[in-house]
Amino acid sequence: MIVSMTGCGEAVHSEGTVGYSLEIRSVNNRYFKSIIKLPDSLQFLEDRIEKLLRGELRRGSVFYQLRTHNDVEGSAASINVAVLQLYIEQLTKTRLPSGVHAQLDLGTLSALPGVCETPQPDEQLSEHRGAIVEGMTRRALASLQKMRAEEGRALLRDLSEHCTRMREQLVVIREHAPKVIAEYRDKLKQRVDRLLAEARLELDSDTLAREIALYADRCDISEELSRLASHLDQFTEACAKEDHVGRKLDFLTQELLREANTIGSKSNDVAIARCIVEMKSLIDRLKEQVQNVE
Repeated sequence: MIVSMTGCGEAVHSEGTVGYSLEIRSVNNRYFKSIIKLPDSLQFLEDRIEKLLRGELRRGSVFYQLRTHNDVEGSAASINVAVLQLYIEQLTKTRLPSGVHAQLDLGTLSALPGVCETPQPDEQLSEHRGAIVEGMTRRALASLQKMRAEEGRALLRDLSEHCTRMREQLVVIREHAPKVIAEYRDKLKQRVDRLLAEARLELDSDTLAREIALYADRCDISEELSRLASHLDQFTEACAKEDHVGRKLDFLTQELLREANTIGSKSNDVAIARCIVEMKSLIDRLKEQVQNVE
C-alpha cells in the first residue's frame, strides 16, 4: 500500500523537573533529507536520531525539533567571569576613531564565545536522557507513519480513480481505431474516383489497396495501446501491493505520457485526439500526486 510523504508526529515526556517536547514533520522530496534541531546539551544524539529517521523513512524532507525545559536551580547556563573580564579589558583598551562613542552592553557580551557555559551532564545522565529521547522519537515516528498511511489511502483512491478513467478512454480508442482505416479508405476512394472521372482515367485497384495499406501501417497504434494498458496495470498493482514505490510510479507516469503522445501523433483522427487530450490531462494529475508518494 502506498504511503504519503506528508505527515506530522509528536511526543512529550516529563521526568521530575525536566520536560521534553518533540515534533517531527515531513513533506515531499525526491530524496531523504533531515533537519534536526536539538538543545545544546543533547547535540551528541544527532547521529543516533539520523539513523532512526533513515530506518523508518525512505524519502521526504524531515524536520525534527526537540525542546526541553528544566526548573531546577542551577540548570541554566553559567557565566564564565574570567572570560567576560578579558573581553571587557580588551574592549576598553580599544581606540575608537575620533568622534565615535560606544557603550558596553551585557546582552551583547554574553553572546560572545566562551562567556556563557551550558552545564554538561555526566555520562550516566547523558545515556539516560538519550534513552528518553530515543523512546520519544520512536513514538513520534509511529504517529507520523500513521498519518502518512492515512494520507496514502486518500492518494490511492484518487490515483485509482484517474486510472479507471484512463481505461475508459482506452476502450473508446480501441473501438474507434479500426474505423479510422475504413474512413480513410472510403474518403480516398471517393477522392480518387472524382479525380479520375474528371480526367477520364482508370486506376488499378491494387494501387489503391497499397496506398491504404501504407496508411494503415503508419497509423497502427495497437502496440502503443497494449503498452499503455500494461503500464496502467503495473501502476495499479504497485499502488495496491508494494511499499515505497514513489520513484517507480513516477517512472510509469512518464511512460504513460510517452505512449499517449505517440498515439496522438500517429492517429490522424478527431475522436481519438479528444481521448488523448483527456488522457494526458489525467496523466498530469497522476504525475502531480505521485510526487507525494514515498
